[in-house]
Amino acid sequence: MRARKILNIRPSFKEENLLYREGYRLIAGLDEAGRGALAGPIVAAAVILPRKIRADWLEKIMDSKLLSPKKRLVLFDYICDAATGVSFGMVSHDYIDRCGIASANRLAMQEAIKQLEPSPDFLLIDYLRLPDVPLPQKGITDGDAICTSIACASIVAKVIRDRIMITLDTVVPGYNLSQHKGYGTKEHIHYLKKLGPSSIHRLSFQPLRDWLTPKLPL
Repeated sequence: MRARKILNIRPSFKEENLLYREGYRLIAGLDEAGRGALAGPIVAAAVILPRKIRADWLEKIMDSKLLSPKKRLVLFDYICDAATGVSFGMVSHDYIDRCGIASANRLAMQEAIKQLEPSPDFLLIDYLRLPDVPLPQKGITDGDAICTSIACASIVAKVIRDRIMITLDTVVPGYNLSQHKGYGTKEHIHYLKKLGPSSIHRLSFQPLRDWLTPKLPL
């Protein structure tokens, strides 16, 4: 189980600076959004920040889950304007149901790395390691809370996924996806009980899996 976040800790460049001293220059932070949602894709983002970046907005960077939507949008624009490289990868709900969320998470991150220009020479990853990626890397528990590059990636991934879910709300109406973004809120559960799962729901996730599994007679 992941360690509980300590809210008074702010992200820093400690990990990046250690790597700079070892000779690395293009250090990418990676994180995902949508791992625990009941509907829609999982999205991962990769962000390479300039080595000597100086900006007032960096003081406002933190794990995207601790930011309001408005603050995330503002920081998203700052990050994309300032970054040496930004990319994302997306994996569908169908893949999640077939192969599991852990596999989907890693695949989304691999896709983000493939899209990243310039190519990174080191990866700082929230919690995970990517054994199929032949790059030096470090998985950091609660990395989105303590590492600036990973926190920036968490913001980019969250904003992109939110935009996808807002679009999906027009494709799959009736669940108010634009508000809860597919997470298991009371409102979302209410609509699921009323309408049943849609074409973008993750049928392997609880409570959908229990609802759709036939009950055997005693």
